Amino acid sequence: MKKKYNDESIINESIKYPKVRLIDVLGKQLGIYSSNEALGIALDKGLDLVVISDKSNPPVCKIIDYGKYKFTQEKKAKEAKKKQHHTSIKEVKMRYKIEDHDYKVRLNQALRFLQSGDKVKATVIFRGREIQHFNLAIELLNRMSKDLNETSNIQQPPIKDGKNIIMILSPHKKSF
Repeated sequence: MKKKYNDESIINESIKYPKVRLIDVLGKQLGIYSSNEALGIALDKGLDLVVISDKSNPPVCKIIDYGKYKFTQEKKAKEAKKKQHHTSIKEVKMRYKIEDHDYKVRLNQALRFLQSGDKVKATVIFRGREIQHFNLAIELLNRMSKDLNETSNIQQPPIKDGKNIIMILSPHKKSF
């Protein structure tokens, strides 16, 4: 009946410590036993002996139904994973000489992304010698951050990235 389910759990015959502190199913401390005696007690009850903490001296072992214990741990991990929100970065691209209506469309896109909890990477693209007007692009990105300040924070201010200028906005915690 030698079982070792994963790297973290040492159970039954895999326990090689000379003495262990034993805890029963109800959480009551039974005392210090040799590993073989503790394993015998656990097997008499039809349960497993599991090392809970090997950091203490002597290591702490508990008598539990390992299959049930493993199932509840996996269930808790699944619930925790379900509650996590994965943020992704959505990109809004534009030129520095964007028309007003097109700007409003990009602004609404960015607002929708922020409200759904995603980060927004606002990119102003330059072609050819347009890069000499990068100050106009920075003004445009600052205008966008000012228009979106109700729902976002500036995570990264406007910076030059090759022939582009980028800014990253992250949503407020309460907005999604």
